[in-house]
Amino acid sequence: MVYLIAADMMLVLHLAFILFAVLGSLLVFWRRYLLWLHLPAMIWATWIEFSGGFCPLTPVENWLRRQGGIAGYQGGFIEHYIEFLIYPPGLTRTTQMILGAAVLTINCGLYGLLFLKILRDIRSIK
Repeated sequence: MVYLIAADMMLVLHLAFILFAVLGSLLVFWRRYLLWLHLPAMIWATWIEFSGGFCPLTPVENWLRRQGGIAGYQGGFIEHYIEFLIYPPGLTRTTQMILGAAVLTINCGLYGLLFLKILRDIRSIK
């Protein structure tokens, strides 16, 4: 039971990381120091998608499930409602490339807006 709870917690952590990698630049508007956490997360997520690799959290999740007596991602609230966001059905190499490009596009756009805001703030001080 403990392993299954840990596996669910790992799945939630995995989703949180993905959301942070994709949308964390919004948090940088609020707290600029988060830039130093977000940029590595965004670069890692983009690299994983472009390289066709997998996040190290995935084998940890699977190991925890096996230790808990489950041979895959079956049953449970977390798996049913969140897992498909992390592991979309029919995930192909093309889909991974699109996801990687989406991470870059979203964040480049948001960082561009942040850069413009900083420039505006600097000009208003002068």
